[in-house]
Amino acid sequence: MIKHNRWTLLASSILILLPIVFGLVFWNRLPEQMPTHWGIDGTVNGWSSRPFAVFGLPALLLLLHWVCVFFTMKDPKNKGQNGKIFALVLWTTPIISLFTGGMMYAAAFGKEVQPSGFTALLLGCIFLAVGNYLPKCRQNHTIGIKVKWTLQNEENWNATHRFGGKIWVMGGLLLLACTFLPDPAIILATLSIIPMLVVLPFAYSYRYHKKHP
Repeated sequence: MIKHNRWTLLASSILILLPIVFGLVFWNRLPEQMPTHWGIDGTVNGWSSRPFAVFGLPALLLLLHWVCVFFTMKDPKNKGQNGKIFALVLWTTPIISLFTGGMMYAAAFGKEVQPSGFTALLLGCIFLAVGNYLPKCRQNHTIGIKVKWTLQNEENWNATHRFGGKIWVMGGLLLLACTFLPDPAIILATLSIIPMLVVLPFAYSYRYHKKHP
């Protein structure tokens, strides 16, 4: 399966490393210590050396990408999986790399960055995309809502993923709407929405299990 998707895997890996090119082009204009972490109030509270920020962070994301792809494609239950589900696995990390790289370089050049807005926008897009295809996800051990009851019962899996897909799409839209709020409100809203997107499908699966043991 990895061989079948090798060109897509190569393209997604190159995209993850693309921020390195930007860093090399503007190397001499970048500060020795670059902002890589922001506090809850939106101010920078963590820095990394220029080499680590330019090379290390994309490399770590690339490693994470390959680990996720490897375990997803080695799962025998994913052999008949919907191709669009695999597309989400292949392209989510590259999008994260471009978002985080863009925010880091913007801050390094002294631009005003709203990390909470970036985060809400990124998470909103991810939940919206994943929620749209979640009902099409077949039972497996690496993708989807993997709790005890969904893994033990295919009907529970299908029902939970249909419900979860609707919840995640709504959650994604709410997160996108949060980007128009001021900083403190974005953070509070995001921290309220994310747990619900995790807990509600879990609770639904358990309730379904009790009704259909």
